[in-house]
Amino acid sequence: MTCCSMDTESVLALSATSSTAEEARLASHPLGGGLRQLDLSVPDIHCGACISAIEKALSALAFVRKARVNLTARRVSCIYQEEIEDRAADPSEILAAINSAGYRAHLFTPAAPENDRTRNQLLLAIGVSGFAAANIMLLSVSVWSGADAATRDMFHWISAMIAAPALIYAGRFFFKSAWNALKRGRTNMDVPISLAVTLSYAVSLWETAYHGEHAWFDATVSLLFFLLIGRTLDHVMREKARAAINGLARLAPRGALLMMPDGSRRYIAVEEIAVGDELAIAAGERIPVDGIVVSGESDVDLSIVTGESSPVAIAAGSEVNSGAMNLTGSLVFRATKSARNSLLAEIIGLMEAAEGGRARYRRIADRAAALYSPVVHLLALVSFLAWGFIGGDWKQAMLVAVAVLIITCPCALGLAVPVVQVVAAGELFRRGIMVKDGSALERLAEIDAVAFDKTGTLTMGRPRLVGIEAAEDGTAAIARGLAAHSRHPLSQALVRDTEPASIPSFGSVSEIPGGGLEARDGTDVYRLGNATFACGAGSANSPADSPYSEVILSRNGIDLGRFLFDDTLRPGAVETIRQLDAAGLETSMVSGDRQTVVDNTAKALGIGRALGALTPKQKVEECQRLNGENHRVLMVGDGINDAPALAAAHVSMAPATASDIGRQAADLVFFNDRLDAVPEAIAVARRSASLIRQNFALAIGYNVLAVPIALAGLATPLIAAVAMSTSSIIVVTNALRLNAFGKRPGARIEGRAGGRTEVKAA
Repeated sequence: MTCCSMDTESVLALSATSSTAEEARLASHPLGGGLRQLDLSVPDIHCGACISAIEKALSALAFVRKARVNLTARRVSCIYQEEIEDRAADPSEILAAINSAGYRAHLFTPAAPENDRTRNQLLLAIGVSGFAAANIMLLSVSVWSGADAATRDMFHWISAMIAAPALIYAGRFFFKSAWNALKRGRTNMDVPISLAVTLSYAVSLWETAYHGEHAWFDATVSLLFFLLIGRTLDHVMREKARAAINGLARLAPRGALLMMPDGSRRYIAVEEIAVGDELAIAAGERIPVDGIVVSGESDVDLSIVTGESSPVAIAAGSEVNSGAMNLTGSLVFRATKSARNSLLAEIIGLMEAAEGGRARYRRIADRAAALYSPVVHLLALVSFLAWGFIGGDWKQAMLVAVAVLIITCPCALGLAVPVVQVVAAGELFRRGIMVKDGSALERLAEIDAVAFDKTGTLTMGRPRLVGIEAAEDGTAAIARGLAAHSRHPLSQALVRDTEPASIPSFGSVSEIPGGGLEARDGTDVYRLGNATFACGAGSANSPADSPYSEVILSRNGIDLGRFLFDDTLRPGAVETIRQLDAAGLETSMVSGDRQTVVDNTAKALGIGRALGALTPKQKVEECQRLNGENHRVLMVGDGINDAPALAAAHVSMAPATASDIGRQAADLVFFNDRLDAVPEAIAVARRSASLIRQNFALAIGYNVLAVPIALAGLATPLIAAVAMSTSSIIVVTNALRLNAFGKRPGARIEGRAGGRTEVKAA
């Protein structure tokens, strides 16, 4: 009888073959229009060839509409049609297709693992290969110093016995991947690596068996040692880039106390919280889902949403988003969204989508990596035959071929783009900006014009009182007393911006939709609202060219006072427009508001071109006009009416306060109140594009220099291994310079120099 335990990896691997169609269907979520999305974990992917193989396998399924592989998260998001040819689609075929391509797949679970098992395995493999390499090199010292034949042969055999188990254990990461690719008739980056390791060990073993003077067991194991260091650095870097997402996932509570109808409380998992459930939130707990405070008062930390660390006071009726920390008091809270649809889940989804984006640069790198392996194999074969037939030394020919296989490994090329994208997405997240698609960064780096919506974008959509025209004293106090009974934005602004004072006691106050407020004080009737409501149809309305919104207070139909309101500019709006203009970017305003109001806002901000009274279609036409003039437009908007223009622009941004449709249409979403998120995003995007080009140059330059050296027979397998790993480390280090750029104070976009806009740090 034996006792065994299954670890998490084994259970998940088992689920790859045991997941039924019903389980897969329940794990997917609807997108509308008969489409569903299924997210899967695929732990074995690690290069561009893996991405191409999986996406090709899924695209062959008739019901799959789109498949996207996220290399960093090792995730696959697959959008499929629920019904096809009068039958229900079987989503378990998606898992089967991935398995048939040679990769394990299991249903994705958002629970973050307690430790990184892959990292621990890689570190252990580094230790084993490093220990073996050190011991073999110590034995090699005697050989190099001129040991006699018998001693040399003994040391070679000892080295062979040390190297064999080290290669099997430490090299399994490469061998498994290479075998899975080869048995399905394709190649990946690990095929030339596995060939190089196997051939170098075989040549060394042959030399040892025939009493050769030299063996290269030290080079073979050292090659694995350096390769594993590079792969571990790549893995750790990716996990570090995902630290923001993992941190957000940890912010999500695992459950909450549900208040039952009989007054009792029951702890339930966060996934079980339904819309309408009332939850008890104690001080020190995080809000599990989006909802409204039913009772209680407290201060909450909303920094996850706004980026501001100052606590915000909330009371009954206040809306609070998931992830906010309840600081001081107990609350009874009613859920308005499920955990899957809450803001915290949306932010995590946006971050993961940003990593999975397939920008043009990334597609180029993936295609190059896919073509690279066959080219490398052909080059190694040609070098082997050339050295063998021309030089006559087949042993040297084999060593040259091994060096070529090692030194031309396209690891640096495969890392050139994704490492920059994940670092950039993390940097923007720290600035409160979510990127929904990795290609958005590339498109953002190309823009030369910015079009802004007004209300809710350049302004906060929160009016402020700017003037009072009163016929008698006490008018403001009466108006404030009436306005206190309404939640209309203009009424709230009037209460907020006027001084508290004694007011007459009204018998009743009623709100007339589309008109305003009406109250009685004895025989007097007070009205607060628009001119027609307050003073009658024949009253003198405010002039059409007035840049202000107007509210009138009347008594018995007689005008007592007029209150003028203007919208509040978004913090940082003036500085943003000034910085964009200084950088040579063309700025304009496209708004559905009255032209006079738009002109007034444009004048305050310094925007030269301002278009008002536009319909959603006209906003789209303006974006298309700019595109027709060879401009690449960034559209910044927030409303439902902005969604078509956001989709039509070259790239788009929206504030977190935007409508759901506006956020979905935008490529980037910023979560703080300040508008300077726009130039910050442009600066990071352009710096990212510059680093990607540098990485391409480094990767290509390395191969241009290294390949001739290997072909000339001037690089041993050990030197080739060191050179290849060094190139990968250089590419990763260059990408991490983006973090240093982000930490510099005053990072901004500079004006055009030599025809292109440059990014610098002040």
